[in-house]
Amino acid sequence: MRDESLRYLFVYGTLMSRSGGAAIGGAERRALHAASRSLGEASVAGRLYDLGSYPALVSATDAGERCWGEVLTLDDPAAILALLDPYEGIDPARPEAGDYRRVVCPVRLRDGLEVAAWVYLYQGDVSGSPVIASGRWGI
Repeated sequence: MRDESLRYLFVYGTLMSRSGGAAIGGAERRALHAASRSLGEASVAGRLYDLGSYPALVSATDAGERCWGEVLTLDDPAAILALLDPYEGIDPARPEAGDYRRVVCPVRLRDGLEVAAWVYLYQGDVSGSPVIASGRWGI
């Protein structure tokens, strides 16, 4: 799905509002949060890996695995995604070539409601990278 009008974005690493002190993604994080509203903590099915300065979310192999982050409602989805895609290393002409791909996934909000949201999934090699068992980066 490439519907740039989808208004929800799930973030789980350097783009989360609580990552304010992170050296990576500062300008992108500030622009994102200036043009969005947080719906609070949420989770998505997936396994989280520690790549050092940032995390990598991959599709879950175990149905019970969850990644925790934050859901944002975007004021202007197309503009924000145009800013974030290059930050995440996505080339729209060759989406398979980057480390991440942007997909739509069901995301569970804290109150149990599920929404469809954009999520950046890692498509690089995670072999040798430690799993973040808690599913929460930076905690």
